[in-house]
Amino acid sequence: MSVNFSKIQDTQTPPPLFERGAPMWHAPYIARQMLQYHLGESHDIASRRPEIINNIINWISEKLNLSDGMHLLDLGCGPGLYTSRFAERGLHVTGVDYSQNSINYAQEQDNNSTYICQDYTSLKLADNQFDVVMMIYGDLCVLSDAERDGLLSKINRWLKPDGAFVFDVTTPQVHAYLKDHKSWSVAPDGGFWKPTPYMVLEQGFMYDDDVTLEQFILIQDDGAQTVYRNWYRDYTPETLSHMLKNNGYNQVETYADLTGQPYTDGSDWIGVIAKP
Repeated sequence: MSVNFSKIQDTQTPPPLFERGAPMWHAPYIARQMLQYHLGESHDIASRRPEIINNIINWISEKLNLSDGMHLLDLGCGPGLYTSRFAERGLHVTGVDYSQNSINYAQEQDNNSTYICQDYTSLKLADNQFDVVMMIYGDLCVLSDAERDGLLSKINRWLKPDGAFVFDVTTPQVHAYLKDHKSWSVAPDGGFWKPTPYMVLEQGFMYDDDVTLEQFILIQDDGAQTVYRNWYRDYTPETLSHMLKNNGYNQVETYADLTGQPYTDGSDWIGVIAKP
């Protein structure tokens, strides 16, 4: 099979906003690769390092006065790195993630929590049952506006009175490197995307309103092509506050991260505690 250069050329035009590429989370090989990144303790790829996770859990627990018997929902829980730790503190925890591989690992390691493998944008749960709903490591940033607003409406209903939505998002400077970004590489013995040889073409696209796209075109040695896309909507404290208030969250506290550090103009992240 030959390489379809016309198909590659078509991908050089920015796609419609939040148009998805090939699904990654259900590809068994990529899922195994992602799990290893989640579990790595020397970097902050996919998940943060254990000491940072512990600091986040300590701060959230103290800030929200969490105690035995309270109910917490962890959206995008991955392999349960936060979920299991909160369960060890006596909370009733439910973790939701799109990757069956991550959920399987979480269930093997943690018998104290409930785990659900599902796309949380289509999740249905009873109202007024959680003291805390949590989305950590920028999960909100990858959603389209419609997906985000729909999920925020659900979270609002799932929270108990005076419950809190705890999450973090990236600021525009984090993905500024994607402007005019183009590169290519070859993995003759396989790599992150496939165990077999491939070439990958990378390209970044900038959109209005702090939206960026990181696109990967994978070309296998038989000519087969696959397009993967990572979308990011970044926020400033002002755009974040406006968005949350439009979705019914009237109490908003912002920090530089979810260890409670003060936000500054140079912060890469915004940690948020929001209440309806």
